[in-house]
Amino acid sequence: MLSCGSGQPNVSESRPNLFFVGLMGAGKTTVGRAVARRLGYPFFDSDHEIEERCGVRIPIIFEHEGEEGFREREAQMIDELTGRRGIVLATGGGAVLRPGNRDRLKARGTVVYLRASAHDLWLRTRHDRNRPLLQTEDPKARLEALYQQRDPLYRQVADFVIETGRPTVAQLANMVLMQLEMAGFPLAGQPGGDRRGPARHSAAPSPAPSAQSSSAPTQPSPSCPDSDDHA
Repeated sequence: MLSCGSGQPNVSESRPNLFFVGLMGAGKTTVGRAVARRLGYPFFDSDHEIEERCGVRIPIIFEHEGEEGFREREAQMIDELTGRRGIVLATGGGAVLRPGNRDRLKARGTVVYLRASAHDLWLRTRHDRNRPLLQTEDPKARLEALYQQRDPLYRQVADFVIETGRPTVAQLANMVLMQLEMAGFPLAGQPGGDRRGPARHSAAPSPAPSAQSSSAPTQPSPSCPDSDDHA
């Protein structure tokens, strides 16, 4: 079993958290980092934190411990990171699989689901060899299966659903910030606010027409690189 270190808490009691969920390649790390910069919040990526603690890449953890071993480490990391305050967190694509993770995400921050079609995600990730779940004979079919399995779970935890098909990273960050401002999330220059974040909605509110659509995007976004999460 791989040995991983433990981190130090970084607690800010006056600012709510913002969490990004979505499948691999959706742009959670890229967009999350851009939003964090605009908010003046520290940014964390749960997969990158696991790799830094363990000193090895995610595929090595899968090789030595299997997916279940990785999911256990992921659950511990999600618990630790969501226990902080005033952060932006990009979660791994499979973080929503465990009910405990979903409960923590919903209870400890505002959740944004960056949604993309399985086809667009395949276009973005098809040349990436660092995603253990896609190392199959038919990675596109695997992505489609993962989408069918996980999309309802992402929607279950999400306060907002943002389509990532055509907009640039800057445009996506603006869409996220617009939704946060409308919901009362304290933006830069607006300290304080409800520690729990904005009130949770039973359904994601409708953003500007370009932000969310009932139809899948037809073009992948060149501005959302493939260096997102691995699993």
